[in-house]
Amino acid sequence: MTAPRRIIFFALFPFACGYFLSYLLRAVNAVVAPDLVRDFAVSPAELGVLTSAYLLSFSLFQLPLGVFLDRYGARRVQTVLLAIAAAGCFLFAAAPDFFSLVASRAIIGLGFSAGLMASFKASSIWVPPERRSLANASIMSAGALGIIMATEPTAWLVTQVGWRAAFVIFGAIILAGAAFVFLAVPEKEGEKVSAGLGRQVAELVEILKLPLFLRIAPMLALTAGATIALQTLWAGPWFRDVLGLGPHDVARSLFWMATSFMIGIFIIGVVADRLQKRGVSPMTVLLGFVIANLAAQAVIMLQVKALAFAAWCVVSAAGQAAILAYPWFAQRVGPGLSGRSNATINFAMFLVAFAAQAFVGVVIGWFPQTAAGYDPQSYIWAFGLLLALELLALIWYLFVPLASLKEPAP
Repeated sequence: MTAPRRIIFFALFPFACGYFLSYLLRAVNAVVAPDLVRDFAVSPAELGVLTSAYLLSFSLFQLPLGVFLDRYGARRVQTVLLAIAAAGCFLFAAAPDFFSLVASRAIIGLGFSAGLMASFKASSIWVPPERRSLANASIMSAGALGIIMATEPTAWLVTQVGWRAAFVIFGAIILAGAAFVFLAVPEKEGEKVSAGLGRQVAELVEILKLPLFLRIAPMLALTAGATIALQTLWAGPWFRDVLGLGPHDVARSLFWMATSFMIGIFIIGVVADRLQKRGVSPMTVLLGFVIANLAAQAVIMLQVKALAFAAWCVVSAAGQAAILAYPWFAQRVGPGLSGRSNATINFAMFLVAFAAQAFVGVVIGWFPQTAAGYDPQSYIWAFGLLLALELLALIWYLFVPLASLKEPAP
């Protein structure tokens, strides 16, 4: 490995490890949910709120996170936040009641709020612009490994030691990850911006007002946010209640969804990288994956059982194509704003994921429970309403901004 490549490896790999842990803890409730329902007698709506507390704190910190990344650098910010995530795991393991679970889950979400954005910030510093889509996709594949670890491996761990001890183990691993980031990641001159805090905040507000941001944000936020909400919580109950699968088969289905996520991330990155060399915009590639994702969600919503498993795998594989928008948008606002531009997109995406996860729980809670779990009809309404909002956002991206925001087609 040449010196420059070695530096890039150590600049990105520790952050990829942090993102791996972020997705592991984001998705783990899909496996431990039955234990939490048993021990704390939570309703579907409460389960949605509990799991989405991670996403709420995660999303609310995205805007200040962008300022911190641009001001202090990815290494320092990620180290501190990972230590906070570890503390959240220890508190979750010791939680005596539902409120403590929610608060601890929110602390974990805060601690992992830089999981992807710190990686993208490092990528914007160390990786040439024309290779960033591929680099970012490679980083996100680490998140896919985290989802895989949150399925059958986590189910096995919980059966061996219990969910509380499992979270203690997670906390210890996260502390080791924080030390790895702090000790391994190199510094680079020019990584941190020198502008005053007031000016940085003013520039952040300008990003939020950009017609380009207003054009792409609804589609990115709703399609990626809905995918996150479904995969990290509601896919497991859906397999149980609609297909009638047992716990082992549910965990195995989630495992293959996570594997599809990892494969999909690589495919998205490679396709965008190849087509960009031929003059095809990453946003055009993104649009194709978005349409595939929505078509698969329609199959799931309609409960076409013969195609259901394949449809869930397509949702997992295509659902995170929004990664193509991060370097594309950051290039248009400049490297000094890259942390804030990426975090602004992430803020919208995860705020929607929080709302979607809680919303699905509320709609499911409107229907009477069955002996096995939740009414299969409730998923049709919950997923259908979510899909309708995603389609409206796609229409906005394709048609409305071209007339009202004066943005050229990608």
